[in-house]
Amino acid sequence: MRLDFDCDTGLGEKAALGLIVLQADETIEKEFRPLFDQDGVVLYHSRIASDPEVTEETLMRMKENLTGAAALLPGHRPLDVIGYACTSASTVIGSGAVEAAIRKAHPGASVTNPAVAVVAALKAFGAKRIGVVSPYIADVTEAVCGLLRQEGLDTAKIGSFGQSEEAVVARIEARSVQEAICAIGDDPKVDAVFASCTNLRTFPVIEACERALNKPVVSSNLALAWHMMTLAGIDTRGKAPGRLFNRET
Repeated sequence: MRLDFDCDTGLGEKAALGLIVLQADETIEKEFRPLFDQDGVVLYHSRIASDPEVTEETLMRMKENLTGAAALLPGHRPLDVIGYACTSASTVIGSGAVEAAIRKAHPGASVTNPAVAVVAALKAFGAKRIGVVSPYIADVTEAVCGLLRQEGLDTAKIGSFGQSEEAVVARIEARSVQEAICAIGDDPKVDAVFASCTNLRTFPVIEACERALNKPVVSSNLALAWHMMTLAGIDTRGKAPGRLFNRET
Protein backbone atom coordinates (compact mmCIF):
# COMPACT_ATOMS: atom_id res chain seq x y z
CA MET A 1 0.00 0.00 0.00
CA ARG A 2 1.13 3.57 -0.64
CA LEU A 3 1.42 5.57 2.57
CA ASP A 4 0.51 9.22 2.90
CA PHE A 5 2.94 11.67 4.44
CA ASP A 6 3.48 15.34 5.12
CA CYS A 7 6.72 17.28 4.90
CA ASP A 8 8.07 19.99 7.15
CA THR A 9 11.12 22.21 6.68
CA GLY A 10 13.49 19.47 7.86
CA LEU A 11 16.35 19.77 10.29
CA GLY A 12 18.25 22.97 10.78
CA GLU A 13 15.38 25.46 10.65
CA LYS A 14 17.44 27.77 12.89
CA ALA A 15 20.91 27.07 11.50
CA ALA A 16 22.50 24.40 9.31
CA LEU A 17 26.27 24.07 9.51
CA GLY A 18 28.94 21.87 7.97
CA LEU A 19 32.28 20.70 9.34
CA ILE A 20 35.12 19.28 7.25
CA VAL A 21 37.14 16.98 9.52
CA LEU A 22 40.54 15.52 8.80
CA GLN A 23 40.67 11.77 8.23
CA ALA A 24 43.29 11.61 11.00
CA ASP A 25 41.32 13.69 13.52
CA GLU A 26 39.97 11.72 16.50
CA THR A 27 39.01 14.60 18.78
CA ILE A 28 36.97 17.43 17.32
CA GLU A 29 33.69 15.59 16.75
CA LYS A 30 33.48 14.53 20.40
CA GLU A 31 34.26 18.04 21.63
CA PHE A 32 31.78 19.64 19.19
CA ARG A 33 28.87 17.23 19.67
CA PRO A 34 27.30 18.66 22.86
CA LEU A 35 27.78 22.27 21.73
CA PHE A 36 25.64 21.91 18.62
CA ASP A 37 22.98 19.66 20.18
CA GLN A 38 20.41 22.45 20.19
CA ASP A 39 16.84 22.72 18.96
CA GLY A 40 16.74 23.95 15.39
CA VAL A 41 20.50 23.55 14.86
CA VAL A 42 22.11 20.80 12.80
CA LEU A 43 25.79 20.10 12.18
CA TYR A 44 26.80 17.90 9.25
CA HIS A 45 30.27 16.33 8.97
CA SER A 46 32.43 15.47 5.99
CA ARG A 47 35.91 13.95 6.05
CA ILE A 48 38.93 14.95 3.99
CA ALA A 49 41.88 12.69 3.27
CA SER A 50 44.87 13.68 5.39
CA ASP A 51 48.32 12.32 5.98
CA PRO A 52 49.15 10.76 9.38
CA GLU A 53 52.34 12.89 9.37
CA VAL A 54 51.96 16.65 9.87
CA THR A 55 54.42 18.59 7.74
CA GLU A 56 54.01 21.68 5.57
CA GLU A 57 54.11 19.42 2.49
CA THR A 58 51.42 17.00 3.70
CA LEU A 59 49.21 19.85 4.86
CA MET A 60 49.36 21.57 1.46
CA ARG A 61 48.19 18.38 -0.24
CA MET A 62 44.72 18.84 1.23
CA LYS A 63 44.12 21.96 -0.86
CA GLU A 64 43.15 20.02 -3.99
CA ASN A 65 40.61 17.90 -2.06
CA LEU A 66 38.79 20.69 -0.22
CA THR A 67 36.09 21.29 -2.83
CA GLY A 68 35.32 17.58 -3.08
CA ALA A 69 35.08 17.21 0.68
CA ALA A 70 32.75 20.21 0.90
CA ALA A 71 30.60 18.79 -1.90
CA LEU A 72 29.91 15.70 0.23
CA LEU A 73 28.06 17.86 2.76
CA PRO A 74 24.28 17.86 2.21
CA GLY A 75 23.10 20.33 -0.40
CA HIS A 76 19.34 19.98 -0.07
CA ARG A 77 19.26 23.42 1.52
CA PRO A 78 21.90 26.14 1.71
CA LEU A 79 24.30 25.71 4.60
CA ASP A 80 24.78 28.79 6.74
CA VAL A 81 28.39 28.17 7.82
CA ILE A 82 31.08 25.64 6.92
CA GLY A 83 34.18 25.15 9.04
CA TYR A 84 37.39 23.51 7.84
CA ALA A 85 38.79 21.88 10.95
CA CYS A 86 42.55 22.14 10.58
CA THR A 87 44.60 24.93 12.13
CA SER A 88 47.92 24.13 10.54
CA ALA A 89 46.59 23.37 7.05
CA SER A 90 44.51 26.56 7.05
CA THR A 91 47.69 28.43 7.90
CA VAL A 92 49.82 26.72 5.24
CA ILE A 93 47.17 26.75 2.48
CA GLY A 94 45.89 30.20 3.38
CA SER A 95 42.44 31.08 4.67
CA GLY A 96 41.49 32.82 1.42
CA ALA A 97 42.30 29.74 -0.63
CA VAL A 98 40.40 27.53 1.83
CA GLU A 99 37.32 29.72 1.57
CA ALA A 100 37.46 29.85 -2.23
CA ALA A 101 37.74 26.06 -2.51
CA ILE A 102 34.82 25.39 -0.16
CA ARG A 103 32.58 28.00 -1.74
CA LYS A 104 32.92 26.31 -5.11
CA ALA A 105 30.67 23.63 -3.65
CA HIS A 106 28.59 25.85 -1.33
CA PRO A 107 28.68 29.40 -2.72
CA GLY A 108 26.21 30.82 -0.20
CA ALA A 109 27.91 29.60 2.96
CA SER A 110 30.08 31.61 5.29
CA VAL A 111 33.42 29.82 5.69
CA THR A 112 35.78 29.76 8.65
CA ASN A 113 38.66 27.72 10.02
CA PRO A 114 40.62 27.60 13.29
CA ALA A 115 43.28 30.06 12.10
CA VAL A 116 40.67 32.73 11.37
CA ALA A 117 38.60 31.82 14.43
CA VAL A 118 41.49 31.93 16.90
CA VAL A 119 42.56 35.40 15.76
CA ALA A 120 38.96 36.61 16.10
CA ALA A 121 38.69 35.07 19.58
CA LEU A 122 41.96 36.53 20.85
CA LYS A 123 41.09 39.96 19.50
CA ALA A 124 37.65 39.72 21.14
CA PHE A 125 39.51 39.55 24.45
CA GLY A 126 41.80 42.40 23.46
CA ALA A 127 44.75 40.04 23.94
CA LYS A 128 48.03 41.11 22.39
CA ARG A 129 50.78 38.94 23.93
CA ILE A 130 49.97 35.32 23.24
CA GLY A 131 51.39 32.18 24.77
CA VAL A 132 51.26 29.34 22.24
CA VAL A 133 50.99 25.63 23.05
CA SER A 134 51.65 23.58 19.92
CA PRO A 135 51.81 19.84 19.31
CA TYR A 136 53.69 20.31 16.03
CA ILE A 137 57.21 20.03 14.71
CA ALA A 138 59.19 23.28 14.51
CA ASP A 139 58.37 24.46 10.98
CA VAL A 140 54.62 23.93 11.40
CA THR A 141 54.68 25.64 14.81
CA GLU A 142 56.53 28.58 13.27
CA ALA A 143 53.95 28.84 10.47
CA VAL A 144 51.12 29.11 13.00
CA CYS A 145 53.04 31.64 15.12
CA GLY A 146 53.91 33.60 11.99
CA LEU A 147 50.21 33.91 11.17
CA LEU A 148 49.51 35.31 14.63
CA ARG A 149 52.29 37.84 14.20
CA GLN A 150 50.93 38.86 10.80
CA GLU A 151 47.65 39.64 12.56
CA GLY A 152 49.43 41.97 14.98
CA LEU A 153 49.67 39.51 17.88
CA ASP A 154 52.93 39.03 19.74
CA THR A 155 53.87 35.38 20.34
CA ALA A 156 55.33 36.09 23.75
CA LYS A 157 56.10 32.48 24.71
CA ILE A 158 55.97 29.29 22.65
CA GLY A 159 56.06 25.66 23.71
CA SER A 160 55.63 22.52 21.63
CA PHE A 161 55.24 18.79 22.13
CA GLY A 162 57.27 18.41 18.91
CA GLN A 163 55.06 15.78 17.30
CA SER A 164 54.44 15.08 13.61
CA GLU A 165 52.13 12.07 14.10
CA GLU A 166 48.43 12.86 14.38
CA ALA A 167 47.78 9.62 16.29
CA VAL A 168 50.22 10.72 18.98
CA VAL A 169 48.67 14.19 19.26
CA ALA A 170 45.21 12.66 19.76
CA ARG A 171 46.60 10.61 22.66
CA ILE A 172 48.30 13.38 24.62
CA GLU A 173 46.50 13.11 27.92
CA ALA A 174 44.56 15.97 29.45
CA ARG A 175 46.96 16.31 32.39
CA SER A 176 49.85 16.96 30.01
CA VAL A 177 47.83 19.51 28.06
CA GLN A 178 46.85 21.29 31.29
CA GLU A 179 50.43 21.39 32.54
CA ALA A 180 51.64 22.74 29.21
CA ILE A 181 49.03 25.51 29.07
CA CYS A 182 49.78 26.55 32.64
CA ALA A 183 53.55 26.49 32.09
CA ILE A 184 53.25 28.75 29.05
CA GLY A 185 50.55 30.99 30.51
CA ASP A 186 52.32 31.52 33.83
CA ASP A 187 54.78 33.88 32.17
CA PRO A 188 53.82 37.47 33.14
CA LYS A 189 54.48 38.59 29.55
CA VAL A 190 51.54 36.45 28.37
CA ASP A 191 47.99 37.80 28.57
CA ALA A 192 46.20 34.88 26.83
CA VAL A 193 47.07 31.31 25.82
CA PHE A 194 46.32 29.62 22.51
CA ALA A 195 46.44 25.80 22.40
CA SER A 196 46.69 24.85 18.73
CA CYS A 197 45.41 21.78 16.81
CA THR A 198 41.92 20.31 16.49
CA ASN A 199 43.26 16.89 17.48
CA LEU A 200 44.48 18.14 20.88
CA ARG A 201 42.04 17.44 23.72
CA THR A 202 41.49 20.75 25.51
CA PHE A 203 37.86 21.06 26.59
CA PRO A 204 38.30 19.11 29.86
CA VAL A 205 41.07 21.44 31.10
CA ILE A 206 40.28 24.93 29.78
CA GLU A 207 38.38 26.16 32.84
CA ALA A 208 40.96 24.79 35.30
CA CYS A 209 43.73 26.52 33.36
CA GLU A 210 41.85 29.81 33.30
CA ARG A 211 41.29 29.62 37.05
CA ALA A 212 44.95 28.90 37.69
CA LEU A 213 46.23 31.62 35.34
CA ASN A 214 43.42 34.18 35.59
CA LYS A 215 43.85 34.60 31.83
CA PRO A 216 41.80 33.55 28.79
CA VAL A 217 42.64 30.20 27.25
CA VAL A 218 41.56 29.57 23.66
CA SER A 219 41.99 26.31 21.78
CA SER A 220 41.52 25.58 18.08
CA ASN A 221 38.31 23.65 18.72
CA LEU A 222 36.89 26.18 21.16
CA ALA A 223 37.55 29.10 18.82
CA LEU A 224 36.23 27.31 15.73
CA ALA A 225 32.98 26.31 17.45
CA TRP A 226 32.53 29.85 18.80
CA HIS A 227 33.18 31.44 15.41
CA MET A 228 30.89 29.06 13.53
CA MET A 229 28.08 29.69 16.01
CA THR A 230 28.66 33.44 15.93
CA LEU A 231 28.57 33.54 12.13
CA ALA A 232 25.35 31.50 12.18
CA GLY A 233 23.70 33.82 14.69
CA ILE A 234 23.57 31.18 17.44
CA ASP A 235 23.83 32.37 21.04
CA THR A 236 27.15 31.07 22.40
CA ARG A 237 26.77 31.99 26.06
CA GLY A 238 27.19 29.02 28.37
CA LYS A 239 27.39 26.50 25.54
CA ALA A 240 31.04 25.49 26.14
CA PRO A 241 33.72 25.72 28.82
CA GLY A 242 35.82 28.80 29.36
CA ARG A 243 35.64 32.56 29.17
CA LEU A 244 35.15 32.72 25.40
CA PHE A 245 31.69 31.22 25.66
CA ASN A 246 30.80 33.16 28.78
CA ARG A 247 32.05 36.65 27.99
CA GLU A 248 29.76 39.66 27.95
CA THR A 249 29.26 40.99 24.42
